[in-house]
Amino acid sequence: MSSSDLQAFARNSKKILGAALNYMDVVRERNAPLPKTPVVFLKPSTSLIEEGKDIVIPKVFTKVAHEVELGVVISKHCKNVSAADAFSYVGGYCLALDMTAQCDLGEARKNGLPWSMGKGFDTSTPVSRLIRAEELGDPHNLPLWLKVNGKMIQEGNTSDLIFNVADLISYCSKYMTLEPNDIILTGTPKNALPIKDGDVIEAGIGNLINMKFKCKNEM
Repeated sequence: MSSSDLQAFARNSKKILGAALNYMDVVRERNAPLPKTPVVFLKPSTSLIEEGKDIVIPKVFTKVAHEVELGVVISKHCKNVSAADAFSYVGGYCLALDMTAQCDLGEARKNGLPWSMGKGFDTSTPVSRLIRAEELGDPHNLPLWLKVNGKMIQEGNTSDLIFNVADLISYCSKYMTLEPNDIILTGTPKNALPIKDGDVIEAGIGNLINMKFKCKNEM
């Protein structure tokens, strides 16, 4: 698919794959062992929203946090591809938030349980418009930032990724077929903190693109 065909990726995506613990600053902060392979989870397409919609904090959660990320949009069917060939399957990129119920995820990690509920709730994947590869430049040298109510909270650079874009595409494609409009979230830098009703999240990739979302409690 061409970039023009992927403009509506957020409405046509069938699945989202997310990479956890994929920034060196997070590993250092937690004093955690370096992952030997990517730690990947799935999010449903029903979690996707675009600007103009609000992030809704579900009643069932007490602690939902923001995570700013670079998203990769797949352009064509992709199965068992090598890292060397991976970029030929990239149709573009997006800025994304991986909203995470830390209250749920903490228990899930401790007990070896799935992350589906804490990662996949409705409105948990806000995304920007499609960013063409030529517009983005080097995906491995991008400044990511996130503000809450005008205060800078998260700052990082994709040069800090443990597994890069090609590594993630290749790894995921060994286990499942990636399809046009599917999204891979590449991970978040440190300082993923809880949000509350009334907060306004603004995030960006340097000066290239930014997006803004209001947060509200589920009624």
